[in-house]
Amino acid sequence: MPEPGQMRQSSTRVMSLLMIVIGIALVVRTLVAGGGPAALGVLLGVLFVAAGAGRLYLQFRGGHGHRPSR
Repeated sequence: MPEPGQMRQSSTRVMSLLMIVIGIALVVRTLVAGGGPAALGVLLGVLFVAAGAGRLYLQFRGGHGHRPSR
């Protein structure tokens, strides 16, 4: 059975990738429906992509030492 830390890393990756996919889908759907670059769907999609990418960046950057050890 995987360790809790390994499970947390895996779930963070999966959720981050899911956020990126949802963001891209929001942008594409909004643009296909005729929305412009300032439409709510485009703005929310870009924010989802940025949040997912930010989570992945922080995880891969190596910021493991910021949590207190148990």
